[in-house]
Amino acid sequence: MSHIGVVAALEAEARTLGPAVRRRDGLASLGDGALLAVSGMGGDLAAPAARRLVEAGVSALLSFGLAGGLDPALRAGRVVLPDEVISRDGMRMHTSSEWHRHLSRAIADLEPVSGALLSSVGPVAAVEDKALLFRETGAVAVDMESVAIAQVAAAHELPFMAVRVIVDGAADALPRAVAAAGRSGPLSILRLIGGIAAAPQDLVGLIRLSRRYRAATRSLAAVARDAHIA
Repeated sequence: MSHIGVVAALEAEARTLGPAVRRRDGLASLGDGALLAVSGMGGDLAAPAARRLVEAGVSALLSFGLAGGLDPALRAGRVVLPDEVISRDGMRMHTSSEWHRHLSRAIADLEPVSGALLSSVGPVAAVEDKALLFRETGAVAVDMESVAIAQVAAAHELPFMAVRVIVDGAADALPRAVAAAGRSGPLSILRLIGGIAAAPQDLVGLIRLSRRYRAATRSLAAVARDAHIA
């Protein structure tokens, strides 16, 4: 694919794509000519970021970043190439089958999995909530942005794809401090620190999550390298 527009919610996700040159319009140019928008967390921020990429002339949109696992078989670092993205209100949008095949071949060594990707309006922190969503929707993973990006792509008749890597598995409860810090917009370090101070028992879970995070970002970087996204 050429002239791809990539939406990543977090700077940490975007960094796995390699060097990026900031533009005056707030977007960034990647090494292969792709354009990058770092949106902040949530669909309300991802959609306008995707529209900025469309206005800049991209010919396809990619949702790129981390996700929570809903399928108990998926561990931290596992790559998900969804064949559809869905919402809790029943919206279902298919990803580009051609793009899906291309990525599947390019990163075959990483053993990506397919299935539905659920977009949630907020972090899904509790193990019980993850299990319920898995039973009710059949989605293998959950993020907060992909449906919004897919809607922008559909509105402009552009191909859409998502690449997501599991960071917290179905059996991993998100520490309350992390869930609160990342409800929407940029991840707030101040809210994270404040949450840890208020609930120091979450520190063990935070250390565990940091290990998962390192595995997940290594996989994101491997996808970017092997699939020549950047």
